[in-house]
Amino acid sequence: MKWRDPLILVALLLALWQLAYWAVGDVALRSPAATARALGAMLGDPRFTPHLRETFAAFAQGFVIALAVGLAIGVPLGAARYAGEVAEPILVALYSIPKVTLYPVILLVFGIGMPAKVAFGAIHGIVPISIFAMNAIRNINPTHLRTARVLRLPAWTLAASILFPAALPEIVTGIRVGFSLALIGTLLGEMFGSQRGLGYLLMQAMTLHNIERILAITLLLVVFAAAVNGVLLALDRRLHHAAAPA
Repeated sequence: MKWRDPLILVALLLALWQLAYWAVGDVALRSPAATARALGAMLGDPRFTPHLRETFAAFAQGFVIALAVGLAIGVPLGAARYAGEVAEPILVALYSIPKVTLYPVILLVFGIGMPAKVAFGAIHGIVPISIFAMNAIRNINPTHLRTARVLRLPAWTLAASILFPAALPEIVTGIRVGFSLALIGTLLGEMFGSQRGLGYLLMQAMTLHNIERILAITLLLVVFAAAVNGVLLALDRRLHHAAAPA
């Protein structure tokens, strides 16, 4: 059954983790059970809650901005083929730039705190969402567009009933990639220029060589990212299956 495959994968990863712990010892690792206990204790500590809330508030804002701006850039560029062909190499070049190099500029513009973290998370997610949205619109079957012209559909009806449903599977794929990168961007922003949040706690734990806290925070982030990505991946597959020709 389909639900068995993820469980088998999780069990395999836990087994590899335990084997690595037996091989390395407490110098660089903790066992899965010890990490789970540390995470439970951390979640039960009221001093941890503000950091958790700070990170997820910054990430949520950054991801929403990345989604809105990415679609606002990608959809028009996909509809205007010549403009998209000109803009695509620029977007790809921007995507390849290490975003950490932009952090001093972001700090100068937004200062240290929540705005900088939101901006850094959004910057990581905008470009992939734009590229996927642009290609999704560009790759729509021309037959759909010719049929819409024959039927003389208004622009809004064309977008709502043809363009958006046809492009949605690829757009969701871009959203899945943008989600992961926006989360990474938010954490990096907290690690390099914040006094609160999971990224700040992670950097602090690395400085103090607190292996338990490093692994506990990492486990929390992995569980959150895997859960959301699992939902988005299931939606992605469902949409691609529905869009596939019979």
